[in-house]
Amino acid sequence: MPDLVLRDATTAADLAQVRALCWAYRDHLIDHAPATRALVEHFYPEDGYRATLEALPGDHDAVLLAWHGDRAVGCAMSHPLEDGNCEIKRVYVAPAARGLGAGRVLVSELVVRAEARGQARVLLDTLKTLESARALYRALGFRERGPYAPLPPMEADALCFYEKVLT
Repeated sequence: MPDLVLRDATTAADLAQVRALCWAYRDHLIDHAPATRALVEHFYPEDGYRATLEALPGDHDAVLLAWHGDRAVGCAMSHPLEDGNCEIKRVYVAPAARGLGAGRVLVSELVVRAEARGQARVLLDTLKTLESARALYRALGFRERGPYAPLPPMEADALCFYEKVLT
């Protein structure tokens, strides 16, 4: 069985893989639970989401792909925040690759890079109902906290917010 390999998504082909995984992520969130559809369509409206993905890498300081053999099976990215910290976004692993440790490897690498850049904290959020994601973040040393940006109540109530303080 091939090993899991991470690489930066820098080529047009790599970024196309990231976009495809991000659309699958959006679909997963919509299908995850009946209550999440309205939230996802509000937070990630199709046109705005498309524009965000087309602009990749944009202001992201890292856009990563996890490969298993010749298949891109996961992605994650981070971008700097105005306060000098960074936020991890769009961590997604394709269903067929879950259990291989791709999510752990992707998030861990983004944390290592944030620390190397001298950032003091890494922030992220996830749906309260995504228990496996929440367990992963806790296992990687993230602590639950309140929202780190102003959000409408509909979004703030559905999300869990996490931070990891770096040394």
